[in-house]
Amino acid sequence: MTTSSPLTALDRDHLRRCVDLAREALDAGDEPFGSILVDDTGVEVFADRNRVSGGDHTQHPEFAIARWAVTHLTPAQRAQATVYTSGEHCPMCSAAHAWVGLDRIVYASSSEQLSQWHREWGIPAGPVASLPVNAVAPAVPVSGPDDELSEQVRALHARLLGV
Repeated sequence: MTTSSPLTALDRDHLRRCVDLAREALDAGDEPFGSILVDDTGVEVFADRNRVSGGDHTQHPEFAIARWAVTHLTPAQRAQATVYTSGEHCPMCSAAHAWVGLDRIVYASSSEQLSQWHREWGIPAGPVASLPVNAVAPAVPVSGPDDELSEQVRALHARLLGV
């Protein structure tokens, strides 16, 4: 299992962008998740937000990033790119991330936090197990969560659920 590295000021700047995308998703009637792909120079090259409200629950921004990266980046570029996301990847997105050869994942809130919030609010577990990234993709370096930003993400999920 890969150990988590500390978050930098630049990581937090990118994570704030992800939380903004999550807020945009929520404002558009979707679940509050947002993610960006950053190249090895620190430049955002792709961004997306959750789009599952139409019924296709594979429309996660992290999955979109994997698809975009395999089409637009070389394997060497993917191996140096970082995905920033408001919420830790689900198992589907963790697998896609590893399969296309992307590098580090940095998240504002963890899967465990989201599961805990749902338990607190009486929300039943979904149809897929909530697993940390490294349970699915053990070689992927991860960093997160961030205390301040995870509270913002929690508030977005509370707003979604009306709690």
